[in-house]
Amino acid sequence: MLIGLARTSTDEQKAGLEAQIETLRNLGVDDDHLFVEEASSVGKRPVLDEVLKFCRKGDTLVVTSLSRLARSVPHLWEIVQHLQKKRVALRILDLDIDTSTPNGRLMMTLVGGIVQWEREIMLERQKIGIAKARKEGKFRGRVPTARRQGAEVVKLKAEGVAPSDIAKRLKISRASVYRILSETGPSELST
Repeated sequence: MLIGLARTSTDEQKAGLEAQIETLRNLGVDDDHLFVEEASSVGKRPVLDEVLKFCRKGDTLVVTSLSRLARSVPHLWEIVQHLQKKRVALRILDLDIDTSTPNGRLMMTLVGGIVQWEREIMLERQKIGIAKARKEGKFRGRVPTARRQGAEVVKLKAEGVAPSDIAKRLKISRASVYRILSETGPSELST
């Protein structure tokens, strides 16, 4: 069964949405299997989630353009893997990709390989950068959020503010407040 997904992110793109719907209908997607989403590709995509749940083994999900389906190559690969697990094919019309064919599966495998390569290269560069920064004494790791506010914790405690109230004001845990105060010396805890 053909299942269509059309998406627009703004009201100004209504003409583009109508063109997507027309293209999908011309391919044979009936209105019961046509999903329309008006949402940015960034953030929650409830209609996409619904489509992915709706698809069954043997179905083909059709989109007119890659940009209507996924926000990035890793996001696309996540969707493809989900569909593969369900044994659902994917057709992306503007790229002429159909994962129900050997050529389409090859193209998606190449995309997946590129995604994996890109991730590994990024992690390798990150590791090299961290090692270099450590060697130069510039990298100490992320400073915990509460510790950045240590001076403010001590100041509020000196003003007589209770640890629970300090935690609420600074949006940190009470345990963090006590830890900071204990590191500054026993005199801070007694006041």
